[in-house]
Amino acid sequence: MNRVRDPFNLHNLSLNRPGTIAAINILRATATTAATEFRDRAEKAAATAAQQAVETAAKAAEFAEQAAERTRDAVGAVAEAAEAAAKEVERALDQAAFQSQSQSHSQSDLEEQLEQGTLLPSAAAAEETDEGEDTEVEEDMASFSIPRHVPSFTDPARQAEDRLWAAATRQRAGPAAGGGGVLGGVQDKVGGFLNPDRRSLPMYKDKPYGYGPGGGRPRPLLRKKRVLGLLMLVVLGLLWFTGFFDEHHERARAKLGDWGWLSSDTKARSKADWLKRRERVVEAMELSWDAYERYAWGYDEFHPVSKTGRNMAPKGLGWIIIDSLDTLMIMNLTSRVTHAREWISKSLTWDQDQDVNTFETTIRMLGGLLSAYYLSTEYPNLAPISDDDVGAPGEDLYLEKARDLADRLMSAFDTPSGIPYASINLGKFQGLPSHADSGASSTAEATTLQLEFKYLANLTGEKDFWDRSEKVMKVLDDNQAPDGLVPIFIQPSTGHFHTQNIRLGSRGDSYYEYLIKQFLQTKKAEPIYQDMWNDALHGIRKHLVTYTENSQFTIVGERPSGLKGKLSPKMDHLVCFLPGTIALAATEGLSEREARKKPGFWNKQREADMKLARELMQTCWGMYRYMATGLAAEITYFKIPSDPLPESASHTSPPDSIFDDPAGPDAVWRKDYEVHQMDAHNLQRPETVESLFYMYRITGDVKYREWGWDMFKSFVNYTAVEDGGGFTSLSNANVIPPVIKDNMESFWMAETLKYFYLLFSPEDLLPLDKVVFNTEAHPLPVFEVGRLLKTGWERRPRSAETKSA
Repeated sequence: MNRVRDPFNLHNLSLNRPGTIAAINILRATATTAATEFRDRAEKAAATAAQQAVETAAKAAEFAEQAAERTRDAVGAVAEAAEAAAKEVERALDQAAFQSQSQSHSQSDLEEQLEQGTLLPSAAAAEETDEGEDTEVEEDMASFSIPRHVPSFTDPARQAEDRLWAAATRQRAGPAAGGGGVLGGVQDKVGGFLNPDRRSLPMYKDKPYGYGPGGGRPRPLLRKKRVLGLLMLVVLGLLWFTGFFDEHHERARAKLGDWGWLSSDTKARSKADWLKRRERVVEAMELSWDAYERYAWGYDEFHPVSKTGRNMAPKGLGWIIIDSLDTLMIMNLTSRVTHAREWISKSLTWDQDQDVNTFETTIRMLGGLLSAYYLSTEYPNLAPISDDDVGAPGEDLYLEKARDLADRLMSAFDTPSGIPYASINLGKFQGLPSHADSGASSTAEATTLQLEFKYLANLTGEKDFWDRSEKVMKVLDDNQAPDGLVPIFIQPSTGHFHTQNIRLGSRGDSYYEYLIKQFLQTKKAEPIYQDMWNDALHGIRKHLVTYTENSQFTIVGERPSGLKGKLSPKMDHLVCFLPGTIALAATEGLSEREARKKPGFWNKQREADMKLARELMQTCWGMYRYMATGLAAEITYFKIPSDPLPESASHTSPPDSIFDDPAGPDAVWRKDYEVHQMDAHNLQRPETVESLFYMYRITGDVKYREWGWDMFKSFVNYTAVEDGGGFTSLSNANVIPPVIKDNMESFWMAETLKYFYLLFSPEDLLPLDKVVFNTEAHPLPVFEVGRLLKTGWERRPRSAETKSA
């Protein structure tokens, strides 16, 4: 009779003997529990891996589908292996139970087994244990604890057992082993899973099957080379997928779905609440920057929906990196500042045969570098980097790059009049007249360079930077524009205005902004610019301010045909810089409370200016409330009487609650606003939140913060790219869902998010009496002028026509 090796004496067990069924049940429970646990772990691991694969797939569009497929295949293979092992365990247990129930062996069979060496004496002796010990065995086996009855290794019978054991294992290793008996490899699979360190202690009370020397014990599942290799491939695939092997691997946030605060209407009631809101702005900045960093690093343009980038020059200009740098510093995002600085140090070069716009390059690149230098030296605790420390090799990196760029920009001023050309070629140090507008330069562009070049002159002692930028102001002012309102084009060849179009929107806006800021930059040592500002504000009141027909909103219109022409009730979003700038000029950087208490300072004119600032701020906020998405259009028209009311006319501004009119789309106030289809785009512009920042800092009225918070939520709700792409401009912001433009402007991070952050910050962060912000929101310090650097010109006497147009 052929016998198979049976270390647990299953062949000889009688179903009627005490403990037999219990022993079988223990084995069945043990194997089933192990198989279930194994399957649960495998399924959990599979689910986790699949979830990670799905989340990360969205961040790597080019490779997502292929890698996800490989990950799913690998996980499936692991799950199938687990299922197969579980089925094998169950089939083997069923077969063991069937055979043990269908056979009843006599004592002679037991003796014959002992003679043939297929049954250990200690195993036979174990049958004589009482029912109490069987209960203890059942408890030990079920809990997988260390057995109580460890065999004696000094027993004389041990040598005979060892010889029998060795013979049995050699028999199993031979060709006639027949697969290892009734339980086959199931016992080792279960034991290996639950006790991988079996070499030091067997799972059961005596040496289990296949444990002896040369037994060829199957390796535990997690120690098999094939399984380890498979798991390694899955892990490496996930690491590669998440960008772990990239040169710089800070990841973009995947989605905004967990931002529950978007649906909350709770008002902030404490400083802590505003700091929490400020943290939401930081998260938006991190998402924006990380998306750019992942998909378009080093490029000058970023398209967040398609996740692509494009350069404006062969080697890139750092358009987004430099423009956003000081925002990262102010928000204390050190690791991101480090990466940006590394790119500037190793990759940025201005020595390229590339035409660039003089104005845009100055305010974004030159202004961004100068601001980074200022913050890194005066605020060393903001995103501290050792390379910026005094005496470090890279201490003057930002200043050196700024100086190099400024030397090239100076070529724009090589004109007959001193009015700079619209463009330059960086590599050739050559100024280039505009290809349009008969070669004229934009007035705003020619007169929005002074803050940057004056600060650079103060840093370097190079008077040429000061003199050439200052001369522009003299040439322009010599035209003696009536009531201080200047046309939007000026000729570099003659220094005379080109066309009569007057507006505070595009090509006109920042001229007025830099008048008052030049006065504040040099600690009010140049009153000539305050005089020019006062003249201009008087002209704005006289010629451009009027009121809407239905609700008496205050607006600033345009004069396309000059001051003698008809007033157009059109306001670019760009005009919304004005309320904040008026307030800044009225208090000269002080809070309104401080300004009112300052002896001999406050007067009726300043009071009237603050009233105008509040009214215009309300109108700009209405531009946002009017749109379906809560995001203002690029251009808004207003309904005014056919004979527009002058600014001096008696009127009553509407209450702020007018925007909450329950009539909704049919509310009367909405009849005063009109947005044309071609003007409904939103470019993530900063002008309104910029003014909200100034208005809150100066007045202390918390409503401006609340308006800003509502604006910020609208940006997050409607411009966020859900799969980690950051934020995008909109082609149509007056429909829901909005039409996506697939472009992130650099000023989204440089200006808009910065002003949101400062709006929700304490007032002592970059106080208005210590810094001036250039028109790209780059903070520059207030400084004192010396003997070398000072105003080098005087205004000509105003003619009667100039004083009264």
